[in-house]
Order: sequence, then C-alpha cells, then structure tokens
Amino acid sequence: MNNLVVLPLLLPLITGVITILFFRKVRMQRIVSVMGTLLTAAASTVLITQVASSGVQTLNMGGWAPPYGIVLVADMVSALLVVAASIIALACLLYAFRSINQEREEHHFYVFFHFLIAGVNGSFLTGDLFNLFVCFELMLISSYALIVLGGTERQLRETIKYVLINIVSSALFVASIGFLYSITGTLNMADLSNRIAEVGQSGVITLIAVLFLIVFSIKAGLFLFFWLSGSYAAPPAVVTALFAGLLTKVGLYAIVRTFTLIFYHDPDFFNALIGWMAGATMILGVIGAISYRDVNKILVYNVVAGVGFVAFGMAAASRQALEGLLFYMLHDMLIKTLLFLLGGALIAVAGTSKLENMGGLLHRYPLLGWMFFISALALAGIPPFSGFPGKLLLFEGGLQAGLYGLTGIAVLSSLLMLYSVLRIFIQAFWGEPPAGIVRRPYAVNGLLIPAGILFIFIIVMGLGAEGMFQLTSRAGDILLHPNLYIDAVLKE
Repeated sequence: MNNLVVLPLLLPLITGVITILFFRKVRMQRIVSVMGTLLTAAASTVLITQVASSGVQTLNMGGWAPPYGIVLVADMVSALLVVAASIIALACLLYAFRSINQEREEHHFYVFFHFLIAGVNGSFLTGDLFNLFVCFELMLISSYALIVLGGTERQLRETIKYVLINIVSSALFVASIGFLYSITGTLNMADLSNRIAEVGQSGVITLIAVLFLIVFSIKAGLFLFFWLSGSYAAPPAVVTALFAGLLTKVGLYAIVRTFTLIFYHDPDFFNALIGWMAGATMILGVIGAISYRDVNKILVYNVVAGVGFVAFGMAAASRQALEGLLFYMLHDMLIKTLLFLLGGALIAVAGTSKLENMGGLLHRYPLLGWMFFISALALAGIPPFSGFPGKLLLFEGGLQAGLYGLTGIAVLSSLLMLYSVLRIFIQAFWGEPPAGIVRRPYAVNGLLIPAGILFIFIIVMGLGAEGMFQLTSRAGDILLHPNLYIDAVLKE
C-alpha cells in the first residue's frame, strides 16, 4: 500500500476547509489556495514517478482489504489525468486572481474550487463504483455553486437546467449501481471484472452497462450534450475553462475505465454504439462551432467535438487507438482550458463576445493574438504541437479497425475545428475595428501569465511526444490487459 495515493484527493479537501476559516479575508484565501494547489501538484508528480518506476499503486482505506473496503488505485491512466488536473487547477487559480471580482472571492469561490478539484481527483483514483458516484457528486455540487456564484439572471437560468439534468443522471447512476450490486454482490471494479468474467455478460448485465453508458455520456457531453452549451457559457471565463478542461473528461474517463475493465465482454455491440455516438457528437459539435458568431459558443461547441474524438478512440479499441485516446485526452484537457482562458482575455479587452463587434486587436495585444493563433493550430492537430501525435494515433487506430467512415468524420471535424477557431483570430485580431467603438486600454498580461503555463505544456507535449508515448503506452497496457489492474488491486 502507498499512502501517497490519497494526497491528490485529501489535499484539495483540506485546502477547501482551511479557506472557509478565512471568510472575507481574500488575501489569506489566495495564499492558502496557492499553497494547497502547489502541494497537490507536487504530490501528483511524485505519485506518477512512483507509478512509472514501481507499477500500479494502491491504498486500502482503513486497512480493509478489497473487495470489502474502500480502495484507491493509481495506475498510469489515472496518474496522468491527476497530473493534468493539477496543472489546470494551478493555471485557473492564478487566472482567477486577476479575473474574479472580490464579491465572488468573499462568497467562497476558492472553497468550491478546491472541492471540485478533490472530486475530480477522487473520480480518477477511486477503485469502486460507489465512491466514483460520491466523487462525482462532490464535483457536481461544487460546480453548481461555481456556475451560480454571481447571481446574474443568465447564471440562475442555466444553473436550474444544469442541476435538474444532473439530478436525473445521478439518480440513474445510483439505480444502475444498485442493479449491478444486486446481481454481482460487489462494487469494487477489479472484483466486478472477475465476477462478470466468471458468469458471462448476460443480457441483464448488458442492459445495466447501457444504463452506465447513458449516465456517463450525459456527464461527458457525449451525444447527450444538449445541456452543455448554455451551462458552460454562463459563468466567468475561468469557471468555464475549469469545466471544459475537467468535468467532461471525468465522464469520459468513467466510460473508458468501465468499458475496458468491467463491461468489455461484448465489444462488438458497445464499440459500435459508442462509435455512432462519437460520430454524431463530432458532427454536431463542429456544426455548432462554425454556426455561431460568439466566442464563448464557438469554444463550447469545440469542447463537444473534442468529446467525440475521445469516444472515437474507444470505438476503435485497438492499441494505437487507446494510446491515441489517452494522449489526445491529456492534450484536450490542456488546450480547451487554455482556449477558454485566452478567450476570456479576448472578451475582456474587446468588451464583448460577439465577433462582429471585434477587430483590429492584434497591434494592441500581439502576445494574446499569437498565443491564440498557435493554440488554434494545436487544437486542430497541426504539428509540432500537442494535438498532432494523439490525433495521428487515433486516425491510424480507426483505419486499422476498419472504421473508415468514422475516421473520415474525425479528419473533417479537425479541419472544421481549425476553421472555427481561426475565424475568431481573423475577425478579432486581423479584422478592421468597428466604427465608433472606443476601447479603453486593458492590462492583459496578468491574464496571459497563467495561460502561459498551459501554453508551454502544449508545446512541450508536442516536441516531447516520444517521452509522452512511453507513458501513454504503459497506460494503454492497463486498458488492453485488465488483469494488470485486477492483480494489483486484489493481490494477496
């Protein structure tokens, strides 16, 4: 056992509790938040080095051996995602210092921020389905507060829809867990895998698996993304960036984990189902991205399209596709967060999110403009940036699996994603400024510094793709060979 496994979950929880004690003392909340986030990032980094050197790390909470107790599991898949989440948390926290008003800070913004990170990390690290539900709820309750914090009419309206949809999906999640437990007598993921392998994936278990797929698809925005465009566009830019980088990825992780570890006995049916959902999500996502003339809406629909790309890797399910899925998922977490942070800075300097009211910003804000341009290239998978290696593996995996139509949709979607984001660059930075609009100078560098953290990682991931491949290849082994995970968790 390794006690370090619990730290990426425990440290944000402790940090959130401590910030409550400094109610209305914003400076102290900031100091505590930075220290807690840095400690979480350090613990995540140490954890992934131990996973890389010693294999899967586990922690049996309370000393109860699985499958009877709560177990936390850090394999290469979850460790990579926890590290990415820590990087995103640090960048968003520093961005919040310059973009969130004092009223939001005084009303527990940092408390809910850290609780959300705890829920995200807990979802990645838990080894049983019930605690996956608990961590989901911790994450979602925090997201409810972050969306509504500020109390504008739009936020309140979108919060009601967001809460109602997630209440329904959470109720379905609990029901699915209850059905599965009544049949198998366990909720430990490793033990579930063994028991389903012994009795076979019957029609009832297949039905339960479909219920889980519906639940996780709602939370990930996979095909069932009707709630996402409004909810993600309502809160401030830093909150939207946090959601885009983390919330949908937790749902995607849950799909990847459960359908490679537990419900992998009927791959033809589920891979085909996920493939259809992936294709529809990519198509509808890019249609939305090229249809709108609003910066927030364009970026939100690019989040939807990115979800489809990850699901495309699940549909192909080959080694190359799964490795590409993990590489692309890490890239997507960082690039979507970065684009929303840069988009927030763009809206701040332009005073509007409407493209028709922007123009001529490049000569006044060249660093912002060129960072946005390079980020757009990375989003589309243009080499040598981080989007290229993952997409290349996904395309190769799709072709090897014979998914020619779905691969074609993915290639076309990449081009349309590039077009949608470059249109922002062209109209906002190259276009002529609207007549009669006078803009006040805006000190944007304070927003670009935290965005620069993610920008550097986007470049490093692309240039250092060979080193990343070594990590994603080991993560791919876990997904392809469930026994590696099972043996580590249920070892004597």
